[in-house]
Amino acid sequence: MKSDLFQHPDYYSLDDLLTEEHLLIRDAARQWVKKEVSPIIDEHYEKATFPTHLLSGLGEIGAFGPYIPVEYGGAGLDQISYGLIMQELERCDSGLRSTASVQSSLVMYPIWKYGSEDQKNKFLPKLATGEMMGCFGLTEPDFGSNPGGMITHFKDDGDHVVLNGAKMWISNAPFAHVAVVWAKDESGRIHGLLVERGMEGFSTPEMHGKLSLRASATGELVFENVRVPKSNILPGRTGLGAPLSCLDSARFGIAWGALGAAMDCYDQAVRYSKERIQFGHPIGAFQLIQKKLAEMLTEITKAQLLTYRLGQLRNEGKASSAQISMAKRNNVEIALNIAREARQIHGGMGITSEYSMMRHMANLESVITYEGTHDIHLLITGMDITGISAFTREG
Repeated sequence: MKSDLFQHPDYYSLDDLLTEEHLLIRDAARQWVKKEVSPIIDEHYEKATFPTHLLSGLGEIGAFGPYIPVEYGGAGLDQISYGLIMQELERCDSGLRSTASVQSSLVMYPIWKYGSEDQKNKFLPKLATGEMMGCFGLTEPDFGSNPGGMITHFKDDGDHVVLNGAKMWISNAPFAHVAVVWAKDESGRIHGLLVERGMEGFSTPEMHGKLSLRASATGELVFENVRVPKSNILPGRTGLGAPLSCLDSARFGIAWGALGAAMDCYDQAVRYSKERIQFGHPIGAFQLIQKKLAEMLTEITKAQLLTYRLGQLRNEGKASSAQISMAKRNNVEIALNIAREARQIHGGMGITSEYSMMRHMANLESVITYEGTHDIHLLITGMDITGISAFTREG
């Protein structure tokens, strides 16, 4: 891959709205990515391996639970800081951002929000540094967009519960030390359980053959009569709303992250359009290329405004699930379109690993599906508009 020359587009001077702390956090993350990740990401993508040696560095730049209070090992930052870090990570690769956003939003967030003090003190400080890694078990082989139908369940057994079932498409599963697993009790109520590696009957087989998110680790979670101490059950909240609140945090991070991927593709397309000569002129001199670039920048600018305002709302505790859904859906869609347009501007070179847009494009095909599919987010917005659920045709 060429040297990482990335410069972010800022057509509406959004940087003027960021605090000095925001800028320092973003720039530190960017410099770390350029130095540590950009030179090796293509090799790991081609080999379908996750660069586990980067985990401590991710912890050092605050990528793991940056909004977690300092008393639990976090950085105590705001939601915009979290978004900016996710933007810088996905600017390089969606798999890298996935690893961090799962750790932050789907593992640390539920322990912080719904865990006991003992659970917080045991897990959060080590999760913040990357010494301990986690994953989130909600999706099952037969229950993806309908998580409430899950069949993973547990039964009472004295001071333990016995857990059975399986989860699928789980980022970080192959190397996770702890899994936040959502399962039904004997009455059908959903609870969060902290299942630790080494518990008998718990396994995490890795999934192979992915043509997207190849530089991240994805696996299954299998539970065969796993005895989990009752002290590992999250006490703060039960019901489907608990895992869905975690997804709100993750989707917020994705909205920022996908924007980073879009920025990277645009930045490379602008640079290439000035360097590539055809018919005696830089291709950027041709109207169709300028049209593509102008449309890319317009969509990026709108997405920047959307995510910044959403960050403000998250900081104020006012962002609704539907507002977060709109941002996730919009930003992933524009990122995928921009990746495709940037690939076209690069011609045949655009499919090589010398440039990143083909990798971004493949990754974004996963991002547009996970944490709520593109169409599910459309229906979330539709329900918010009309007050009528259209998820099923029942009733």
